[in-house]
Amino acid sequence: MKSKDYILSLIAEGEHEHQDFKYQITDARKIARSISAFANHSGGRLLVGVKDNGAIAGVSSDEEIYMIEQAAQMYCQPEQPVQFTLYHVEGKAVLKADIAEATVKPVKAPDEHGQWKAYYRVKDENILASAVHVKMLNNDSADDHPALISFTEREQLLLDYLSHHGGITLTGLTRLVHCSRAAAERMAVNLHDMGVLTVSYHDGACLLVLQADK
Repeated sequence: MKSKDYILSLIAEGEHEHQDFKYQITDARKIARSISAFANHSGGRLLVGVKDNGAIAGVSSDEEIYMIEQAAQMYCQPEQPVQFTLYHVEGKAVLKADIAEATVKPVKAPDEHGQWKAYYRVKDENILASAVHVKMLNNDSADDHPALISFTEREQLLLDYLSHHGGITLTGLTRLVHCSRAAAERMAVNLHDMGVLTVSYHDGACLLVLQADK
């Protein structure tokens, strides 16, 4: 496939879980949130010089690359590698910036108030990862994981609930098994480490779901 056809096929996909359009890059801190979101997920790409509606506006590649590199190196903790490819379509330049899934998570970026937060990509948006999700991401990077053990009554109650209802919030879990929020977080993280549980975001809510239902 010719490079022009390739980039046009990507644009035709629209914005989604692994792709974000950027008309231009003017704020390195803001673009760091996109890098964080992709890196904490399974990777993604920025198409710079493309409007939200898919129209090609073109970019000045050197300036855009500098801003993205600044975002990845100065405003991501830990800093993230980014690969750049430049495409020319009808006399205009489109910059593709590829962000790989991070090997060390969570990747954090400063929010509007300068606080370091972990972001996550959901559909075509970058959202703040929930507290329990951040703990899961942190444990994903650890070498040691608990061995699979027999479930307690509380854990079995949760698994039975999820098999019938699909998902539950952390607050819902505290009510279901009558435990503190801290205990519910520990239960969720432990089950995640065992490969049983994960999270899914729906309408702004973070739900605990079975891995097989993700």
